[in-house]
Amino acid sequence: MTSALPHVLFSGVVLGQPLGGVRRHAEALLPRAARLLARGGGSLTVLTGRTPPSFDLGPDVATLASSVPAGPPLTRALAERRVLRDLLARRPDFGLVHTGHLPVPSALPVPLTVTLHDLRDLHAGAPLLRRLVARHVLRATVRRAARILTVSETVARQLREDFGASAVDIVPNAGDHLAVVPRAMAAADGPLLHVGHLEPRKNTGLLLEALALDRSLPDLVLVGSPKGSAQADLLRRAQALGVQGRVHCAGALDDAELAERYARASCVVLPSFVEGFGLAVLEAQRAGCPLAIARAEALPEIAGVDVPAFDPRDASDCVRAIHAARASSSATLAEAARRATRFSWERSATVLVESWRRASDAR
Repeated sequence: MTSALPHVLFSGVVLGQPLGGVRRHAEALLPRAARLLARGGGSLTVLTGRTPPSFDLGPDVATLASSVPAGPPLTRALAERRVLRDLLARRPDFGLVHTGHLPVPSALPVPLTVTLHDLRDLHAGAPLLRRLVARHVLRATVRRAARILTVSETVARQLREDFGASAVDIVPNAGDHLAVVPRAMAAADGPLLHVGHLEPRKNTGLLLEALALDRSLPDLVLVGSPKGSAQADLLRRAQALGVQGRVHCAGALDDAELAERYARASCVVLPSFVEGFGLAVLEAQRAGCPLAIARAEALPEIAGVDVPAFDPRDASDCVRAIHAARASSSATLAEAARRATRFSWERSATVLVESWRRASDAR
């Protein structure tokens, strides 16, 4: 007999962040998970922070407000632990706490689950001190969590091999939040498109080098919110390379605008050094848009082995992959679109709720 589903307290004190893969994951899954929990006798309550969520949680999600700041991490962790322990003392009906950020709270009286989207702070390009701290934090996370959830087998494998994590479930992202807009007649001559935050790990500077190497490439459109000085740094680099007139920053777009961009692009190019999943892979493939990816981390896992790939440190290899992608046949693109349908937010929500049930039952 299947046990009743738990009453889950989700710590969402960082959900006020700009649109990106992490926020998309929560925005798509939380309303679906709440409906599934309610059908099985459980519930979902989100603890909000000083900055409220930047999206609608839906009618099935209860909320509890707090003044926990989104950062810096240590300040957030101390305040979050205090608020969670107080809530759990007053609300014994909560059978599980879930969080999607680090460091995780310690010494909670109920099981804890955590979603790790990537392991970016372990990347060789991160400062040594950050890598050392990240290893310490991740060891503590594996020790404290009843189950760890992640978005790809690539991240799950690293957690198992490097940290001995055993209770790991994969709750992948999906692409079915975007409508599929018919490809524009002139899309073959459209711009190159990069979708994602502008930040160093996304390696968008490589695309500027590619433009400088091959003047026949179309203009580049960058869609996504900049972090820190990343956009200004990119534009200065574009000017130094003589390609400033061919690089266009579109900022963050809503879903309708983003779907239109995919329909008009000649190729989506993702040169990231670090990706725990690569949401734009599925968005591009479902849209029937040619795709070129860096040969790095989870991108090949999600895209498939037949997608043109390149060394993220080699601009000439990137140029080669872009040309190969733009020459993709309609049959190849149709197969990629079909393959992308193996991911759906509904299926991922079912896995998420089952993971919570297993963690709660192990109490």
